Amino acid sequence: MSIVELDEKGRITIPKRLRRIIRGKKVLLISLGDKIEIVPIPEDPFKVLKGSLNIKRSFKELRREAEYLAEKEAGV
Repeated sequence: MSIVELDEKGRITIPKRLRRIIRGKKVLLISLGDKIEIVPIPEDPFKVLKGSLNIKRSFKELRREAEYLAEKEAGV
């Protein structure tokens, strides 16, 4: 845990030991009411996702199925 101060422009400096965890240049700030969460964003988000979806069907097949299920749910 670290306590940091906002500068006159509302910026903070993240301590070096915490910057090592981030390892990139971009972060996502999420407002959680009275807290803010800082989530590191990978330099290449698609590289991180590679192999996580092992789908053998084509995009067209998946889209047709999604449309069918949406129509069924809507009662069309």
